Amino acid sequence: MSQTPSVVDQSEVLNENQAPETTFDHIDTLQQYNINAADITKLRNGGISTVMAVLQGLSEVKVEKIKEAAQKCSKTGFLTAAEVAKKRESICNISTGSKAFDAILGAGVQSQAITEVYGEFRTGKTQLCHTACVTVQLPQDMGGASGKAAYIDTEGTFRPDRIRSIAARFNMDEEAALDNITVARAFNSEQQMDLLNTLAAKMADEGGIYRLVVVDSILALFRTDYSGRGELSERQQKLNQHLTRLIRLAEEFNVAILISNHVQADPGAMTTFAAADKKPVGGHVLGHASTTRIYLRKGRGNERIAKLSDSPDLPETEATYALGVGGIEEA
Repeated sequence: MSQTPSVVDQSEVLNENQAPETTFDHIDTLQQYNINAADITKLRNGGISTVMAVLQGLSEVKVEKIKEAAQKCSKTGFLTAAEVAKKRESICNISTGSKAFDAILGAGVQSQAITEVYGEFRTGKTQLCHTACVTVQLPQDMGGASGKAAYIDTEGTFRPDRIRSIAARFNMDEEAALDNITVARAFNSEQQMDLLNTLAAKMADEGGIYRLVVVDSILALFRTDYSGRGELSERQQKLNQHLTRLIRLAEEFNVAILISNHVQADPGAMTTFAAADKKPVGGHVLGHASTTRIYLRKGRGNERIAKLSDSPDLPETEATYALGVGGIEEA
């Protein structure tokens, strides 16, 4: 078990009077280039909340003037590697609650990326989502990002009482921790996708204070709404659109995207003596969209094992952690 951190002054953890430095151009910026407020309102109602979203989401002749204005106030196209490196300096890392778990991720769940955790039931996927919603509110020197969290709940598993117990572990004000988490319950895949448009507008209006977006779980509703091989192609297309929107949020607002995913049996692994007989659902669409993939499995007693199965810059490795009253903890 990890040692209890020193008491944190919640006003220092997240001071809403201090506006964070934003890395995106709000859609209202287009007013400076003679785009009227009515047109901007229509864009916002359609889920377009930033200048970059205009460039990526519109192509009709009617809006060419808007796109031209967006290009003037947002640098797009090719960048030098040095410019890309400068942009990535703003990346923040959010602790999982376990130092060993953080270590295999570099320093925790990374912003400007999609981190996917998949595994069987009782491996701690939802507990990790709850823990990250609390740790994101901590200062950077304590493994947080001094920001808020948004939680899209697709299976009805979000529990405020878990947030309270995790906040108590970090000596945080429990009610303040709850206030800094925005929760939405989705009941079908279409609503799940629409929630991202609402969230994008909210994130833009609040000046980039959000640092974490959780989707628990990413595919539950898609598997329900699209059943059988006949609807598989349509499901994957919709899923791809959803994931594209998520990565856009991650890069525009410098937030960490944490998604949980189910697994399915892999009979082929049994016949080839492969180590893992479970594979994540979602196919190649989800596999390519996720920046980092982590496989969670059960260990002895209350211990669980996290295996980093895919990452663009980190080696495959494992870490042991535990599930406790305070969320994800040291084994």
